[in-house]
Amino acid sequence: MKLLKITILLPMITLLQCATHPKLQVDVPFEIGQVYYQEDQLGVNLHIPIKSNPNNIKLDSVHFKGQQTKLEPKNDTLFIANFNSIFSQKRHMIMSNEPFAEYGNQIPKLPEISPFKLKDTECVITYKKDATLKYFKISNIIKK
Repeated sequence: MKLLKITILLPMITLLQCATHPKLQVDVPFEIGQVYYQEDQLGVNLHIPIKSNPNNIKLDSVHFKGQQTKLEPKNDTLFIANFNSIFSQKRHMIMSNEPFAEYGNQIPKLPEISPFKLKDTECVITYKKDATLKYFKISNIIKK
């Protein structure tokens, strides 16, 4: 009986894992230049230059180095993603020996974890096309 449960549950679990992993697109409706990143004390900034975007596709977010964040347009041809470290978050924190004095302290915001397994020189861009989210991978990201 125990063997029967295992043989039924194991295929179901593997099917669920496959269904939750987003499918990467091969052809993208826009052209991207050389993607690069810069590291400093505050975190990592990923720069994504757009060479052409004839369909005005909206870039949404990026997955890089195990984290996920929203893409912000710097102008029409450049998007930047800021992966701030926990230590760069400016916050006022009350430290006291009185427990009630620390009541208003906020916990640090943790970065969103990416579902993709990527190398350090790869990222996955999320974009919207026809009201659906699509994903594609960029390789050979350089550090400047």
